[in-house]
Amino acid sequence: MSTTRRRPSRDTAAAVRYRIAVDHPHSHLFSVTLTVERPTARQRFALPVWIPGSYLVREFSQHLQGLDARQGGQTVALKQLDKHRWQADNAAGQPLELRYQVYAFDASVRTAFLDATRGFFNATSTCLRALGLEDRPHALTLERGAAPEDWQAASGLRAARTDEHGFGDYLAADYDELADCPFTLGRFFSAEFVAGGVPHRFVLTGAGGWVDTERLIEDTRRVCEAQIAFWHGDGAPPFERYVFMLHASGDGYGGLEHRNSTALICQRNDLPRAGAKDRALKASDGYTTLLGLISHEYFHTWNVKRLRPAEFARYDYDAENYTELLWFFEGFTSYYDDLFLRRAGLIDDATYLQLVAKNINQVNQTPGRLLQSVAQASFDAWVKYYRLGENTPNATVSYYTKGALVALCLDLTLRDEGPGSLDEVMRELWRRCDGGPLRESEVRAALRRVGGRAYGAELADWVHGTGGLPAERLLKARGAKVQHDAAPLAQRLGLRVSEAGGALHIKTVLRGGAAEAAGFAAGDEWLGVEFAPARRGAPAEAWRVARLDEVDALRGARTRLTALVSRDRQILRLALHWPEEQQALRLGVDDAARLAGWLNA
Repeated sequence: MSTTRRRPSRDTAAAVRYRIAVDHPHSHLFSVTLTVERPTARQRFALPVWIPGSYLVREFSQHLQGLDARQGGQTVALKQLDKHRWQADNAAGQPLELRYQVYAFDASVRTAFLDATRGFFNATSTCLRALGLEDRPHALTLERGAAPEDWQAASGLRAARTDEHGFGDYLAADYDELADCPFTLGRFFSAEFVAGGVPHRFVLTGAGGWVDTERLIEDTRRVCEAQIAFWHGDGAPPFERYVFMLHASGDGYGGLEHRNSTALICQRNDLPRAGAKDRALKASDGYTTLLGLISHEYFHTWNVKRLRPAEFARYDYDAENYTELLWFFEGFTSYYDDLFLRRAGLIDDATYLQLVAKNINQVNQTPGRLLQSVAQASFDAWVKYYRLGENTPNATVSYYTKGALVALCLDLTLRDEGPGSLDEVMRELWRRCDGGPLRESEVRAALRRVGGRAYGAELADWVHGTGGLPAERLLKARGAKVQHDAAPLAQRLGLRVSEAGGALHIKTVLRGGAAEAAGFAAGDEWLGVEFAPARRGAPAEAWRVARLDEVDALRGARTRLTALVSRDRQILRLALHWPEEQQALRLGVDDAARLAGWLNA
């Protein structure tokens, strides 16, 4: 196959054109040429500082290098205005060309990555915006460059003229569309299926021939069919095509939603393995987690990409975009992601209830839930949720997990009080907001219409307050068996730890726990335990430990011990009083018929 570089198609409607080439995979560099057909005098450019869907200022401009400009064959001076904006000293009207490189070695779904095995990029980290022209059509040409001849490319962006491998010319209606359509490159598995009458493509990189791709594609199709039917019944979804881009890695995990695609990362061990025996087995926990991620990001196609916070009606790529509604957009999506695995028949009632119990325990084991409301957590995402530290569980609550429990409690309350459900509320909001900007007042109005009463008290307590949620009571009334087991040892002690390489390290000390009372601190290495002599004249016991369960085994029935820890190369002796038993929730099936009215809706 020829590797001759292709010139962009001369689409006269495109005001801004990008040429992105895979020129330096070993140096992890994409080469970018940006052409503005009719620039203003002193044209300005800016690179976004964040990517929608991931609420943290990430300073993508740190990876831009070698920027220069030319017009009419002459070099044009560029003045940097701040961390992410530049101004060219150009004349108006005549095409202006900028050239630069982007260092791409972030393996997440948020930025860009390039090496000899694969490539990936979002426009927000590679494509400078030509300010004032963002609403005009944009064109992008993807060039193979130094990429191997067997590499392919895939994107949700509309192809104008591409070769059989996906390299060539693409078109976007505006910069927003360009920013919302990432590209994946490399040697990959690709399959297509139809859901809701719309073609879907599934692209998988980083995996071997042992993957049961038939199962993966079929399970994904069932999730898509269930969600399209949920939103539209027999109608068509609001997109003409959809692309799943999944990369399998050694230890990664994550996803980011886009208008007609999603970028996903999973661990290779979570993928289903080929073979008749595997097909007959229940899905592994890892594979169930992967299907939940697929379901989550696909549900976002409606809930956040189209039905979205009013504050996101138009993204500001230059600064934080604040909203108190992430509990709804991320939390409610987190409620429906696993629920659709059940409704699509991919997991059974017992497995689904186990996932719900895990979520409830996670919230209950977060001291920050008593300090911060989930609405405030949404607003603070920019400075707290994405800046995880040793004190995060003590200071904040996840709008994903608690938001999902708010959705659960609203859904079961609606079902208990009448024929309504949260399903109807979601569809009512879609119609009321015409799949567009949403405010909390619309949520309240939809709840009133479906439920026949105001839900202001619930929202005040569950969303804007720090009160507990009646999840256990509602689940029991719906047919779930509610039981309690002994809480995990780390939770009882008030610790989160790392046990690796024969060493026990303290990651987090939870507020109000026995470990905090003893004086443990994040970063400590727990070396050993010491016990008082069993009788007068006997020596004290001292033991080396590398795991928490060793501490419990060594203490026997004793409730007092001395923990030996290393902190900043000092050995400290901490008096630890063993805590009383604590409980964790366990859910099972009690009344399958009552559960079916909810889980099979």
